[in-house]
Order: sequence, then structure tokens, then C-alpha cells
Amino acid sequence: MANALKNYIPNAITCLNLFSGCIASVMAFEARYDLALTFIILSAVFDFFDGMLARTLNAHSPIGKDLDSLADDISFGVAPSFVIFSLLKEMHYPANIEVIAPYLPYAAFLISVFSGLRLAKFNNDTRQTSSFIGLPVPANALFWGALIYGAHDFLVSESCHPVYILLLVMLFSWLLVSEIPMFSLKFKSLSWKDNKISFIFLIVCIPLLIFLGVSGFAAIILWYIILSLFTRKNR
Repeated sequence: MANALKNYIPNAITCLNLFSGCIASVMAFEARYDLALTFIILSAVFDFFDGMLARTLNAHSPIGKDLDSLADDISFGVAPSFVIFSLLKEMHYPANIEVIAPYLPYAAFLISVFSGLRLAKFNNDTRQTSSFIGLPVPANALFWGALIYGAHDFLVSESCHPVYILLLVMLFSWLLVSEIPMFSLKFKSLSWKDNKISFIFLIVCIPLLIFLGVSGFAAIILWYIILSLFTRKNR
């Protein structure tokens, strides 16, 4: 009985990830960006703990793997897509592109599509046991949630052209399925030598959060991508 019960614990945490992701999607669709970001972060917390518990309890299963991918695509694919969709509905469109303005927001769902491709690729890629290849979907979701909530007033002003957001959508869609190696924050020890990149990353994160506030989370994801690019030859 106890052994059977422990197998359900990680899946229950994964379901909480999925539940939070659904709420994040609703909040995003209603343009309540603060709550959307909150539930995306909560989903990321559940996503961290379901994997940790599965390893600790040795409770891996094919159902758990499929459920985890489904939850992640909702929480970190669909939810940020709705965040971008709602933003694009709010943005100021210059007169020369007003005719296509009603259709442009749907480009946001490229993030959902490429997040699904990223997760399928991850599940079948044996190279991604201790690091990542391509941008992890939680990092992508955190970028969009923090950027749009933290810089909302600027993004909906006349100073920000919708094309900038569309270009970012295309860039991050590509990053999700790219072959760029990206480091993991899994610490096997606390030594500087073994975790130099992770320590450098975390040290720079502190001032970004202090000076940029919520938008600092988006800056942290950009810093993560840049550091991964500069250090990929060493891995």
C-alpha cells in the first residue's frame, strides 16, 4: 500500500502544476498579468518538486512522464502565449498596419507550438541529462510573464512597435528548439571549480532583481541565454 501510494505523489504535484497553469492562462487571457506571472511561478515550483520527488521516491513512470509534458506545455507554453496574446490586443498599432492588427495577436501561439516541440524533443534526447539543449520552457515562460507585467506601460505605449514583440516571439520560438547548449543549475557540490558558471550566473542575478524589480526576472533569462552562449565551448 505504501509503495503504491508513493508512486502517486509526484503525479499529484504534476497535477498541481497543470492546475496552476490553467489558472495562469485564464488570468493572462483577462490581462491580469500580475496573477498570470504568479501562477506561472507557482507552476515552476511544482514542476521542480515533482521531478525531485520522483527521483527521491524512485517513482518514475511512463504516465508521469507524459503527464509532466502535458502540464508543462499548458503552464509554460499556453499560459505565456495568452500573456503575449493579451498584450498584442492592447498594443498601439500604427496606421500602416491597422488592417492586419486583428490577426497579429494570434502569432503569440507560436510559443505554445514550439514549447510542445521542445518538450517532445527533451523527452527523447539522451544528451539532456545534466544540461539543456535549447531554452527550457519554464525559463521562456518566466521571461514573457515578467517582461509583460514589469514593462507593461512601456509596451502598450506608442514608443513600442508591435513588430518588436513579434520578432521576440520568433526569436524565442527558435531558441526553444535550437541546438544551443544551456547550463543547468543542478549543484552536485558547493565547490567553485565544479559550479563556476552557476555561481557567476547567480551573483549577477542579485543586482538585476534589486534594480529592475519584476522586470529583473526577464533580464535574468536574457543573462542566462547570453552566459550559455559564451560558455558553450567549454562544455
